[in-house]
Amino acid sequence: MIVYGSSMSPFVRKVLAYASEKGIGLESRAVGMADQDPEFRAASPFGKMPALADGDYRLADSSAIIHYLEARYPEPMLIPAEARARGRVIWFEEFADTILSACGAKMFFNRVVAPIFLKRSGDLEVANNAEREELPKLLDYLESVIPDVGFLVGETLTLADIAVASPLANLGHVDVEIDCARHPRTAAYAERILNRPSFASLVAKERAFLARARA
Repeated sequence: MIVYGSSMSPFVRKVLAYASEKGIGLESRAVGMADQDPEFRAASPFGKMPALADGDYRLADSSAIIHYLEARYPEPMLIPAEARARGRVIWFEEFADTILSACGAKMFFNRVVAPIFLKRSGDLEVANNAEREELPKLLDYLESVIPDVGFLVGETLTLADIAVASPLANLGHVDVEIDCARHPRTAAYAERILNRPSFASLVAKERAFLARARA
């Protein structure tokens, strides 16, 4: 099974970390923005990351890929069967994908992608506004729902934790720290989830890659 994309995308990272937690062996094949690689395009006609090739089966979109893998490899269960727990997990994934990641993308694109990879200036006003005005409100929400210890939904790790932690990893790539005074539970939660082996190795490789690119 092959996953196409760069783990610096929170959506690709989410799939890779999820597969690691499930014990699913995936080959990670790096592709860039708008990559024309024919195998990647066969799986993702619109060039969006991530994309999956499983034999002759092709699929794009991180949520679609994860739900496919959850159905194919049901244990350990990372999307609960119980109705209320499942609803909460799906909500947190949606929040992470469409709200938290969108805020982070404004910082990551304008501070990292544009200047380092596209060799042009990013819009720092957009990035700075996202950091000052948008992010604190999102972290306020997380602070209100994250427990002192443990996980977002139930007593064990679920897709909710993987989905929320993945965009939080990108904050470190743009030199944004979670304020431990204002958001102590969120800061501690991000640290303990991102220190899991499923995330830690990915983030370490990303940091090393960005350090080389900046140099």
